[in-house]
Amino acid sequence: MIIKKLSVGPIMANCFILGCEQTKEAVVIDPGDDADRILMELAKAELKVTYLINTHGHFDHVGANKRMKEVSGATLAIHPDDAPMLSQLSRSAASFGLAAENSPEPDMLLNDGDKVTFGSITLTVIHTPGHSRGGICLYTEGHLFAGDTLFAGSIGRTDLPGGDYDTLIASIKEKLLNLPDDTTVYTGHGPETTLLNEKRMNPFLR
Repeated sequence: MIIKKLSVGPIMANCFILGCEQTKEAVVIDPGDDADRILMELAKAELKVTYLINTHGHFDHVGANKRMKEVSGATLAIHPDDAPMLSQLSRSAASFGLAAENSPEPDMLLNDGDKVTFGSITLTVIHTPGHSRGGICLYTEGHLFAGDTLFAGSIGRTDLPGGDYDTLIASIKEKLLNLPDDTTVYTGHGPETTLLNEKRMNPFLR
């Protein structure tokens, strides 16, 4: 599997391009900003994006939805609990003194246990509310794309609308920590980690 990471926008959210080496089909996870940069990376790798997947609806992870959708025609997907946030991006970004375009409506709603397949790769949706009501992670063997659920040494903030600390901790402990210890965690901000590292070192998971 091809994995390309780009830190985009003023809040430096991580956007991931996943590609199938055989078919050159691709998924873009969290196109938060800098759409033309994401499109350039896809073109350089000769990848065709088939899905745009939002791990949650916060503007720094979805701000390039509109441009990416217009150019690629890819299927836009998000959990139903966060789908209403896509029409409020301009307002939510403005509350941080930033700007974002409202997103088109999703083409596909992702629920816990759903599968997204591109080429020979299948991602499994894991609903992990707590940072937002509709937060999801995406898992394929050895790789977990965690959005803002889990970070290296930390967890997603829970003081925004729809956030809840106890819910987030339960999501991580009950749904993520039972995955294999050597799973690489690709976080929504900052560096990668592993589930074993987080079990051993993350102060929020003691």
